[in-house]
Amino acid sequence: MTPHRAPVRILVCDDHAVVRAGLLALLDSAPDIEVVGEAGTGEEALALAAKLTPDVVLMDLQLGEGIDGVETTRRLTSAPGSPLHVLVLTTYDTDADITRAIEAGATGYLLKAERPDELFAAIHAAAEGRTALSPPVASRVMANLRRPRPTLTDRERDILAQLARGIGNRDIARALHISEATVKTHLRRIYDKLGVDTRAGAVAVAKERRLVP
Repeated sequence: MTPHRAPVRILVCDDHAVVRAGLLALLDSAPDIEVVGEAGTGEEALALAAKLTPDVVLMDLQLGEGIDGVETTRRLTSAPGSPLHVLVLTTYDTDADITRAIEAGATGYLLKAERPDELFAAIHAAAEGRTALSPPVASRVMANLRRPRPTLTDRERDILAQLARGIGNRDIARALHISEATVKTHLRRIYDKLGVDTRAGAVAVAKERRLVP
């Protein structure tokens, strides 16, 4: 006879009430999984996690107002002696999103298109501290590991540092004594190297990799 195992205690964090309701209904049908709380913001997830001590936090990346899923993940997993694990459940599968989440401490990264049984299996894996990745995510991670990490030139680092301070292209050009067109050229190269397509994405990845203060 198989011994009964304690259910995995789950906290769901997603800013869409309809999505949360769907997840709760789905998880309620799963054996050995118990939803102990739900949060609509990162701040709420932090407060509830401290109060409810779940085994796994099911985390969306984009949370609207307040801190995002990556920062929430970092705070949840960096707490001294924290036993909980974060399983990202999102629609976003860009290299930058995956890298940021994993570097922030996420145990797993799942896409919302996964089948319910895959989600249940990933939750149990995360509860045991085992990595759980959707196949497309795993492929991207492996490809990135095989690919040498691009290095930024000194000029690109200078521009990235200015970017992190929230300075626009024109002011960056003035500060570095170069043309605005040159700034734009460097920005395109920075985006390509960091695997992002926005200024905010470049700054976020740069901070994750400690390329800027």
